[in-house]
Amino acid sequence: MKKPVPSRGRVRDAILADPQTVERVVAAVHAQVPVYATLDDGRLAEVRSIAAWGTDRLLDLWATDGSLGPAELRRFRGIAAARAADGRPVQAVLRAYRVAAGVLTGEVAARAGDLTATDGIALAQVLLTALDTLSEEMASAYAATTEDIAGDRDRALRLLLDDLIAGRHASPGARADRSARLGIQLPDPYCLLVAEPKDAGGPDMSYEAVADLLAALGDGGTAPPPLSTVRGSRAVLLLPQAAVHRAPAALDERGWRACAITGEGLDRIAAAHRLAADALDTAPAHAHRPGRLLTDGDAHVLALLAGHPAATPDHIARLVLGPLTEPEQSHLLQALTAYIEAGSATAAARALQLHPQSLRYRLRRIEALTSRDPRDPWQRLTLDIARTIGS
Repeated sequence: MKKPVPSRGRVRDAILADPQTVERVVAAVHAQVPVYATLDDGRLAEVRSIAAWGTDRLLDLWATDGSLGPAELRRFRGIAAARAADGRPVQAVLRAYRVAAGVLTGEVAARAGDLTATDGIALAQVLLTALDTLSEEMASAYAATTEDIAGDRDRALRLLLDDLIAGRHASPGARADRSARLGIQLPDPYCLLVAEPKDAGGPDMSYEAVADLLAALGDGGTAPPPLSTVRGSRAVLLLPQAAVHRAPAALDERGWRACAITGEGLDRIAAAHRLAADALDTAPAHAHRPGRLLTDGDAHVLALLAGHPAATPDHIARLVLGPLTEPEQSHLLQALTAYIEAGSATAAARALQLHPQSLRYRLRRIEALTSRDPRDPWQRLTLDIARTIGS
C-alpha cells in the first residue's frame, strides 16, 4: 500500500475521524436529489453505508495518489444493478455522487491548513476521474440490469409492487417514471388487498396461487394489469377499486381471508399495506365471515385497539359509520346507540318508545348504509367503538 502524502493524510484522517462527515453527505443528498428525499429509514441507512465507504475510498485515493481498482468498480457496478432493480433512476444516483463530491471538497477546504495548490489539483483530479469512471461503469451495469428485468415482465411488475409497499416511489414523479418504463398505469383509485389462507401460518404463498386469484378477480382485460407479489404466506394485490366487489366470492372459494384497503392515496401504498397486514395479524376469528372482507374501518379499529391508531378518532368514526355521521341520520345513530346499550331490538324500541318493527327497520337501514350488521358481534363492536370515539 502506498504511503500517503503527509499533508493529505492528515486531512484525510481528520475528516474520517469526524462522525458528522457522513451525516453531512447523506443530508446533502437527501436535500438536493428529489428521489432520495422519499426514501424510508431502511434505504437511508443503505445510503449512509455507501457514503461512508465511498468517502473513505476517495480520500484514500487522494492521499496516496491512487486510482479506482477492480474491487471498487465491481462494487459500484453492483450498486448500479441494485438501483436498476429498485427503480431509482441512474441519473439520480450519479447526481447523488456529484453532490457527495461537493460536500467532500468542502470538508477538505475547511481543513486545508498546509495543503498546497498541488494537493487541491490532485483532489479535483481524483474526484473528476472517479465520477467519469463511475458514470461509465454504473450506466453500463444499470442498463444491463434494466434490460434483464424488462425481459421478465412478471418479475418486473412484482418488483414494482415490492418497492411500493416498502415505501419507495412515494413521489408522483418516481411512480410515473417507473410505470412509464414498464408501460403500465397504476390504478387510481385502487384497492390494496392482502389475503391469506384461513389456516394462517402455513407454507409460503405460491405465485401460481396468486395468479389464479388474479384470474378470478379479472374484468376480461379492460383494465390495466393488476400488480401482485408475495409476502410469506400472504398475497398482496394492487387492484382497481372496482375489483373489490369480486373479491369475497373468490376468496371464499379458496378458503382465504383478506383485508382490503381502499381509502389511501398512491403515495401511501406502504401505509395501506402495514394497515392491512396488521389487521390480519390482530383480527379475532369472529371478525372474518363468509362473503365479507376486513376493510379500512376494521383495520383502523384494530389499530386503535392495539394502541397504535393510524388515524384520528373522527376519521375512524367516519370510516365505520359512513352516512350515520350526517345530521339527517341522527335518528339511525340514536337507534344504534339504544340497540347496543339495551342488548336487543325489543328493549331498544321500548327505550325509544318505538314499535319493535320500526326499530328493526332502522337496524336494516344501518346495515344498508354502513355495510355492517349490528347483530354481528364483531361488526357491532366496530360500530360501538366508532360511535363512542366520534361523539
